[in-house]
Amino acid sequence: MNLGTLIVGPRDHVVAIAELDDAAAAELGPLLRDTARVVETLCRPEQTYVCMWSHGRDARKHLHIVVQPVTAEVRARYGGLRSEQLQARMLADGDEPDSTDVEQFCERARELFRVITDSSIEGRS
Repeated sequence: MNLGTLIVGPRDHVVAIAELDDAAAAELGPLLRDTARVVETLCRPEQTYVCMWSHGRDARKHLHIVVQPVTAEVRARYGGLRSEQLQARMLADGDEPDSTDVEQFCERARELFRVITDSSIEGRS
């Protein structure tokens, strides 16, 4: 996927949102919101896709929630495709961002997650 795409997944083996226990379900909404905030702040996309994948070869494998920034540049690179067609083409093409760019993005994302988490904790105090 393109630079800035983050994956949210449960630590425990879960293959569907319907299988989340109450504690995990309560954490999911704020975590997805915060992840989307990080992606939007760092990437400034036209849209941020949030979608669930759990496919294995023949059965569900493990729950992954993809948070993906989509810019005009990304859409243009893939012939204007959107949604699942864009994601399928990106995966089929196998293009990967430069590892140095990924490392730099991840460091910026970690720092922004820290800021968001710290401000959330302060807001509850």
